Amino acid sequence: MALRVIIIDDEPLAINVLKNYVEQVSQLKLVQTFSNAVDASLFLQENEVDLIFLDINMPILDGLKFLEAIHAPPMIVITTAHEEYALKGFELEAIDYLVKPIPFPRFLKSVNRIISLRLGASKTSSQTLNEKPSIFVKVDKKKLQKIFIDEILVVESLKDYIRIKTTSAKYIIHKTLGSFTEELPSDKFLRIHRSYTIAIDKVESVEGNSLEIDGIRYIIGRSYLNEAKSRILNDTIT
Repeated sequence: MALRVIIIDDEPLAINVLKNYVEQVSQLKLVQTFSNAVDASLFLQENEVDLIFLDINMPILDGLKFLEAIHAPPMIVITTAHEEYALKGFELEAIDYLVKPIPFPRFLKSVNRIISLRLGASKTSSQTLNEKPSIFVKVDKKKLQKIFIDEILVVESLKDYIRIKTTSAKYIIHKTLGSFTEELPSDKFLRIHRSYTIAIDKVESVEGNSLEIDGIRYIIGRSYLNEAKSRILNDTIT
């Protein structure tokens, strides 16, 4: 899956250069650009981003203050004409520091490093021995909660939030059902309704346009019905 990218810079020319660079790399997907950090900060409250290319010298809220203000920031690459901010940027856990004007080879080197880090982390996670597959979710502004994949029963949409029901607990997090479902193994989880994603192996019974998990019955949406029954019944038979 491509990394979701935003660019924050008050110089239109700098934005255009980075935008063009991002479009040359298939593993990157440009989501939005911003001419100030305030608008970007508001955007991040409602949207998920993997990588930010961030300028330092900007009006109202500079890049460093922006970094200090946001909780659990995504990966950050600082883009600036001023080398003196490098130390402060790395103290705020920026992953790289690009000095303007940024040559494309230097940009590509940075991006390749980021992609390698992401792939390495994913590979390490999937190959970790003696540990069940798990996922971390943000349950409040600072706390990341580990949830074991095979303990998830149902994920329910609550408009801008979702409720994750496991075998032992329930968690409410700020994320859309669609984006969270994409993070789950597609062979083990199934969207059955605009409001529900379920663990296929946790289905206890199927009746008409509904199914039962943990003693609770869930409606299967009309547009999901054929695929849901096929997946559930075939997996059960297998």
